[in-house]
Amino acid sequence: KPCRHCESRSASVPADTTTIHYEKFWLYRHCSSVQQRHQQAQKAGQLFSGLLAMNVVFLGSAFISSMIFNRVAITLADVWILLSILKVLSLFWIIYYLMGTSRQPHAVLYRDSHAGPIWVRGSVLLFGSCSILLNVFQIGYSTILVHCKSKVEILFPIIGILFICTQTYFLWHHPKDCIQVQHNFTRCGLMVTTATNLLVWLLAVTNDTLHMEIESQLREVEQRFAGKAPSSYPHWCNETALCTCPNTTICKIFQEGYILLYPFNTEYSLVCCSVLYVMWKNVGRRISHHHNLETRPKFKLQGVVFGPVLGTSAVIIGACVFMMYQIQATSLDPSRQVLVIYYSYYIVLLPLMTVGAVVGTIIHALEKKELDTVQNPTRSLDVVLLMGAALGQICMSYFSIVALMASNPRDLLNSLALAYSVLMILQNITQNVFVIDGLHRRHVTPAKEEDTKEEQNREADSQRRVSVLELGQEIRKASLSYIHTYSNLSWKRRILREISFFLVLSNIILWIIPTFGSHPLFENGMERSFYGYSTWFVIVNFGLPLAVFYRMHSVGGLLEVYVTA
Repeated sequence: KPCRHCESRSASVPADTTTIHYEKFWLYRHCSSVQQRHQQAQKAGQLFSGLLAMNVVFLGSAFISSMIFNRVAITLADVWILLSILKVLSLFWIIYYLMGTSRQPHAVLYRDSHAGPIWVRGSVLLFGSCSILLNVFQIGYSTILVHCKSKVEILFPIIGILFICTQTYFLWHHPKDCIQVQHNFTRCGLMVTTATNLLVWLLAVTNDTLHMEIESQLREVEQRFAGKAPSSYPHWCNETALCTCPNTTICKIFQEGYILLYPFNTEYSLVCCSVLYVMWKNVGRRISHHHNLETRPKFKLQGVVFGPVLGTSAVIIGACVFMMYQIQATSLDPSRQVLVIYYSYYIVLLPLMTVGAVVGTIIHALEKKELDTVQNPTRSLDVVLLMGAALGQICMSYFSIVALMASNPRDLLNSLALAYSVLMILQNITQNVFVIDGLHRRHVTPAKEEDTKEEQNREADSQRRVSVLELGQEIRKASLSYIHTYSNLSWKRRILREISFFLVLSNIILWIIPTFGSHPLFENGMERSFYGYSTWFVIVNFGLPLAVFYRMHSVGGLLEVYVTA
């Protein structure tokens, strides 16, 4: 009698063909072989579920675009109602999957070991927690201003909390599933959930655009119309002033918390889309016995010295520059000098990262490792996300280059901004080449080195004592073991690990700076005056979230390169 959850079957044991539910589709019912009918049905299921997601995304995009260009006919509340319906549908499907589909006999015969690594699931958990807090602050803020806010503004974040909690639990426990039952229904559910997250991201980017536009324009209005009557202000300023936060501590906390946590909501939606896409590709997938037996290397902080030192220095200096910039940017009269310091930091860091990526690519070319040509949806998605997300920063940089070259490139600040844009393009391209090449290298673990490490670990465990007198000896043994491991690494592997670790820390600080509100592209008025206010805000607010996501996703790819070096 088969088990209910199929947990008794080991992932390393190939599944019995009698327990496999082959896919069927009425268009291909006359195929000669079962295997051919299964493959054609799988392609047809992916096609129809993809078309379903495309229609949902187009419908939601039409609503959001109509809200931007015609706020009278389509309001923000209408968009929230549509997204609430999609969230409820996705919520019901996730519950059905958890309670029904995944518990059927032989539902999960295979699990993709490459899907849902710990850093991805940790990102889902972290950003999901921040998104829940964001919705809590939004509920509190709307409750205080209930006299001028609609009930939808309170109901929408409540549905959002339920959706985020359920989806986070689902993606934490089931990202590796290769479901073998109810193929088409599962694909449609995954695609609807993916489309919902994509629309949530699109709405968040659009709302952030309008929020930052109003905030920046209000600052210009205060400077330009100082001393004039309120009637001289634009009409949207009067509309914004009708529903303002009262002068209370709790309202200020809700307001500041909402602004602080807002970027995490966009990152959460993008990460969930990537995980759901991998699950969609794994529906009906059967993994070979050899693929399941592959052991993934674990992250160990050994064999690196200069990478952590340089990376930590970049993080500390970047944090100082970030705090200086934030203090000056929030003042009424921001200093021009802080922008010079900001761009100078990038001009020093980006060439180091570019040189490191180029050296790492050359070392990959000198290595004799074979390329891993096994089909891997997770790796394919990583490559697509790296290439696609990099387009956001590259697009903004090229627009900046054209504006700066056509204006006044000899000015100090403009020259620094021009160098920043050029170096950013080079760094993105070289890092992508290095990471993608490293992801396709096959991992080979030297057996002799592994045995030596296991013997050292066993000796350390057997000799470990709680005595204070032996504490110094234990520290000395650990230091000698670290030096021994570092000296035994080949020079190619050592340099690769140093470069990878340095790039990991550098990408972390380059992710933190724009995520928490440091946006000099909004403060520097050259591009804005060249392209026009609305055009430049559209360019930046669609490119900046992709640039932030690129940094976060690069960290995961670089960690993969580090552990396989």
